Amino acid sequence: MPRAKWKRKQKIPSSTTKTLSYARVSSKEQEKEGFSIPAQQKLIQSYAQAHGLQIVQDYVDVETAKHSGRTNFEEMLRYLKSHPQVRIILVEKTDRLYRNLKDWVRLDELDVAIHLVKEGAILSEESRSSEKFMHGIKVLMAKNYIDNLSEEVRKGQQEKAEQGFWPNRAPMGYRNARGPDGRKKLEIDPVEGQIIANIFNWYATGNYSVKDVAEAARKQGLTFWRTGGAVPTATIHRLLRHRLYTGYFDWNGRIYKGQHSALTTKELWDRVQGVLDGRNATKAKRGKKHDLALAGLMKCGHCGCALVGDIKKSRYVYYRCTGYKGKCDEPYVREEVFIERFQAMLDRLSFDQEVLDWLSKALRQGHEDERRENEAAGRSFGLNMTASSSAWKRSTSIRLTVRSRRPSITRCPTSGACSRTKFAMTCTAKEKPTGTTWRTA
Repeated sequence: MPRAKWKRKQKIPSSTTKTLSYARVSSKEQEKEGFSIPAQQKLIQSYAQAHGLQIVQDYVDVETAKHSGRTNFEEMLRYLKSHPQVRIILVEKTDRLYRNLKDWVRLDELDVAIHLVKEGAILSEESRSSEKFMHGIKVLMAKNYIDNLSEEVRKGQQEKAEQGFWPNRAPMGYRNARGPDGRKKLEIDPVEGQIIANIFNWYATGNYSVKDVAEAARKQGLTFWRTGGAVPTATIHRLLRHRLYTGYFDWNGRIYKGQHSALTTKELWDRVQGVLDGRNATKAKRGKKHDLALAGLMKCGHCGCALVGDIKKSRYVYYRCTGYKGKCDEPYVREEVFIERFQAMLDRLSFDQEVLDWLSKALRQGHEDERRENEAAGRSFGLNMTASSSAWKRSTSIRLTVRSRRPSITRCPTSGACSRTKFAMTCTAKEKPTGTTWRTA
């Protein structure tokens, strides 16, 4: 191997001899290709001896550098900030030091001289504009390389997914193992796997919250891989939503049949989703017990927490801030005040006759579909729906009294004793009037 010829672009001041050394590999494959840490360090040390430089600290990173945040790279920056007498970095070449523009800017702000050993160049504040320009081009080329690498990784992951292999880190309850064909596949962890199966069984009963399940899993010895401590409740929630535990998995909007063994059945997983959705719906409608008109629709303008309703003296409805983020001094507000505000807001809305006709058609179609579903359900239980069907038609009929271009709030027509105010209606129509933009809540 011919000896490297050093091209001294600038004269190194004799008084400035202290320097830092930095080496990095981003994968085992790069080590096999000759970019190993020892090879880089040997080259850097030879350069330092030839130029009379003293390496006071070596920094090494063996990890991907798509984003800044490399452990020893960050440590090197901290060292440079706290040791102003050290202003030189020795590195093999451009893409070994930084792989994104942010790292380039951060080093530039520290006013350091960068010696690119293999490229035979020195970059500093005193460098000519042409040298800085060429260096910038190399940084962009390094950025393009990592972007292209990411694209290739995504393609490889998609190919693995289509073959039934989970193309990501093994989730809790599994571990990566090599099959007979030498390919990595998911294998059930004998300890974690049983705890994960228990988590699904516990939560499917509907008797435990996610927090309860997380605590029970902790007592059985389940730990979080990042911290070694208890698994966060939010992680358990995501785990319960993960289809992978059924033997199937989601990837890029599609569902694939996996080559791994399931930890729970599809039926049990569906039951868990029902419990999760049920709990979420309950949280969103705290006032449902009293059938409050505005339950789950408003937030506090002061702190952003949800407003909940309370019934006082069995007849007056007040809304208050939950104060979830801390004590909130906003007072209780009567429901009538909010009703007036909603009324004023809706009075400013305007609908064309075409929209009103479509809305009327949608309501009738929705009620007709619901009536058919109820009749079908009744027949399955052997009930005579003739009389109840007639009552259903009468109770759900809605008369749309519309003042041109000015809708109003109406009380619920289903029962004289119902205090709920109708603000919104669900549309089930298959066609919408043309030329109209609709926004759903």
